[in-house]
Amino acid sequence: MRGWIGLAIIAGILYYLATETNKLDEPIAYVQDVYQSIERKINKATGTKIQKLDSRIPKLEADLANRLNGQELAEMKKVLTDGNTLDDFKAEYCQSSKARHGVFSLDNLRYICDKL
Repeated sequence: MRGWIGLAIIAGILYYLATETNKLDEPIAYVQDVYQSIERKINKATGTKIQKLDSRIPKLEADLANRLNGQELAEMKKVLTDGNTLDDFKAEYCQSSKARHGVFSLDNLRYICDKL
């Protein structure tokens, strides 16, 4: 009986730390990133997917080469590496007009989101 009470107290403390404080935000984000990377690796290694050829990406790269500076261009190449990173970028920065990016200027971010 004592074991169950102790387990309930520990679970309650963890629940409180995870929901009411920000002490576990960093470890939770790290675990989620690891989980997503493992999931992507497994998806690449198993099964086949129908891949849609997208001709917009090379055109976008050529268009952005004239507009972006070197640091922004390097960051954009990271974003355009595969469909998952592109989808993550769209979900994080293109859904809200108040989104800010550490590398891209606000005008360039809006331009990229419009082109995607």
